[in-house]
Order: sequence, then C-alpha cells, then structure tokens
Amino acid sequence: MSLPHAILTALVEKPSSGLELTRRFDRSIGYFWSATHQQIYRELGRLETQGLIRALPDQQPARGQKKSYEVLPAGRAELSRWTAAPQDPKPLRDTMLLRLRAAAVVGTAGVEADLRRHLELHERQLSEYEEIERRDFPPGRDSAEDRLRHLVLRAGIDLETFWTQWLGHALAEFAELPGDEPA
Repeated sequence: MSLPHAILTALVEKPSSGLELTRRFDRSIGYFWSATHQQIYRELGRLETQGLIRALPDQQPARGQKKSYEVLPAGRAELSRWTAAPQDPKPLRDTMLLRLRAAAVVGTAGVEADLRRHLELHERQLSEYEEIERRDFPPGRDSAEDRLRHLVLRAGIDLETFWTQWLGHALAEFAELPGDEPA
C-alpha cells in the first residue's frame, strides 16, 4: 500500500508528470522506496480513477504531450490518514544474512569476496548520502519540512554506517576462519 502514498507525497511536494516522478524517485524517494517506471504510471492511473489526483489541464493540448498530475483534497486526506495510522516495523530480510547462515553448513566459497563487494557498495552509498547531507542540509536549514527530510536522510546514513561497520566485522571474522569447511 505504500507506493500510492509515496506518489501522493511526491505530488504534494510538487505536481509532476510520470516521467518527472520517475526521475524524482531515482534521485530521492527511491533511496528508501523504489518503483519502476511502469509501476509509477500504473499507480498514477489508479490514483486518478480513485479521485485522489487529477491531470492538470494542458496549456496547449497536443498529441503525446506528457500529463502532469496534482493531488486533490481527497488525496491529501488519504495521505494524512495514512501518515497518522500506526504501523508495525517490518522484519529485516537480507539475503546476505541468509547466505552466511547457509555458509555455516555448506562452506564459505565465494562469500568473502561478496562481503567485500557489499562493503564497497555500502561505502559508496554512505558517501553519496553524506554528500547529499552536505549539499542539501547546511547549518541553519531548520524549517519543519527540512528537519523531517533530513531525518529521513539521517536514517539512510545511519543504516549505511551500520552496514559498513557490520561488514568490516564480518570480514575480520572471515580472516580468522579456518579454510572452506562447514562449521
């Protein structure tokens, strides 16, 4: 149920076309809630059918012109309802953790190299988030909107920090494991 709410959030922030939404997902929301181009367009159709958004009137209608959408009062009310509703945290599901559990019984071949690759990927993501923080949240940007957006970014920074530290520990542990034998 969260994709429609992610789209409503993005459209409340700024009316956009499907293509613009896709780009915005790639640059911001997609860091914590991903969606494909097709999923976004399909959801825009549903939201419009439900009366939560509408296509903005075209200045000069033309065939093939992109539609921009805005949130209607019913869409804003739905987003407010969803935001206020309690939701339980989701359990962690990570294939690397499952693979480590399996490696304990079948051997560790290939796992250490992938741990190093994961560490590299998480270090890159952490670096990107820290750059966004430096660029977009300089001291003094303390409106409620900025503070909440920064809080979301901090979650990403803290999560990537966790993964880089944990992967460092895992690689140190691997360095002390005897050979490629099951535990």
